[in-house]
Amino acid sequence: MADATVADPCRVIIDPLPACGQWNMAVDEALLESAVAGTGGTTRWYRWDRATLSLGYFQPPEEALREPRFAGLPVVRRLTGGGAIVHHHELTYACVLPAAHPLAGSLRDLYTMVHEAVLRVLSGLGFGARLRGIADGARRAEFLCFGRGDDFDVVMGDFKILGSAQRRRRGAVLQHGSLLLRRSEWLREFPGVFDCAGREVSEADLIEQLARAVGAVVSRKTVPGSLADDEMRRAAQLMKTYEIPRLTAEQRSVNSV
Repeated sequence: MADATVADPCRVIIDPLPACGQWNMAVDEALLESAVAGTGGTTRWYRWDRATLSLGYFQPPEEALREPRFAGLPVVRRLTGGGAIVHHHELTYACVLPAAHPLAGSLRDLYTMVHEAVLRVLSGLGFGARLRGIADGARRAEFLCFGRGDDFDVVMGDFKILGSAQRRRRGAVLQHGSLLLRRSEWLREFPGVFDCAGREVSEADLIEQLARAVGAVVSRKTVPGSLADDEMRRAAQLMKTYEIPRLTAEQRSVNSV
């Protein structure tokens, strides 16, 4: 594959503290808006302050809101498509590119190059992961993202540990994804990297290595960064658009009939 990086620096953001789902999704949209306006590429790594269910953009919320095992979890809708995710013991990334970036026009190349960068980091730490390759098409309709099988998935053994999704707006692209580190108490059937390997490494070191590797996909030069003031203000405005109200017990009962 040809080198698709560019000379303009890539801003690399590592959020210092976990945040709520509304804020995490709002920031990703604010970064996409910045890319639409013509800023350079940005990568962001972040975590969640509590277990949170996110729905793909096209998923109806009723099924998740009725599901007893998700009762009590905050629910947000992602800007991207794909299946539902319980964000819990994981690292989440966003890669945001302006329309002029060579990778903005190639869905497959961006998926592949970001996932291969993650694989190189995992391999360097002794974790035996790989790209899935040809996936079972019958699993692409599963409600939960990590129950689905896509060609670009990163897997350890038979288990998906990294899945990503995209959203395009006026040529700019947001790709974000979740790297499972450990099983969530809400979804015991989906192990993470540390579960599959039977050992752990420093999360702080892991996220630093991942941030550098994925940033290098975007540009030969990466610079540590943070949100601009206008991006912070815009994210604060967008937060309210991401919350999905919980159904009451009475509403769940009525909708299940």
